[in-house]
Amino acid sequence: MTAAPHPAPEPPAEREPASLGEAVLRPVRGHHAFEACVEQLGTAIRLGVYPRDSTLPPERELAERMNVSRATLREAMAALREAGLVQTRRGRGGGTVVTLKPTFPTRGSARRTASRRLDWLDALEFRRLVEPGAAQLAAGTDLSDASRQALERAHEAVAGASAPAAHRQADSRFHLTIATVTGSRRLIEAVTSVQASLHEMLTAIPVLPTNIEHSDAQHARIVEAILARDSSRARREMEHHCDDTGALLRGLLG
Repeated sequence: MTAAPHPAPEPPAEREPASLGEAVLRPVRGHHAFEACVEQLGTAIRLGVYPRDSTLPPERELAERMNVSRATLREAMAALREAGLVQTRRGRGGGTVVTLKPTFPTRGSARRTASRRLDWLDALEFRRLVEPGAAQLAAGTDLSDASRQALERAHEAVAGASAPAAHRQADSRFHLTIATVTGSRRLIEAVTSVQASLHEMLTAIPVLPTNIEHSDAQHARIVEAILARDSSRARREMEHHCDDTGALLRGLLG
């Protein structure tokens, strides 16, 4: 008796290809959701995943796709509006519309723009190496009372600054103070160079209260770790700080 032939397996159901938005926007991990949302959405807009005059997916859909709260997504959208990347339109047919206008500069201008962008990206990478090392070294240094007080005053100044320009300068002084208390001349030169580039980048984006709030909280944790002489924690906290700032700038500036 011959066995009945096995039925041929059914071909797998064809899977709908993911949209560009589904492919580019990923779930956000960790405690840095605001900056990560700005980076992902800003990059998607500039790369044409969401072209000019197109409407972004609904808020609930984006929040679910990126695994963030709707409140965090609204903060990221506010940052994109401030930067001129999107506009919210009310009424029937409204929504969040992409308003970024592509520019077509002259050949020389395009070359300068590309060169500046590469320089900025290089500065962010360099900062990620230099400033966590400065925080680690500061925490491992037997700081004098004067150095500890200088660090605390620098932190108080940036936390208490209200006007945007004053806050930006106080922020730079805070990071330079961390380098200064290490006593390393080369490290001070490196952080000075990094902060000069960072200042140029930060003045090119709008002042974002949510980012300042996050930054001030991170500053407090960095100072706490340095004064507690916890080198590993000081480095880790500064790495988180650099990563968040870098994500924000890459999202808004490219």
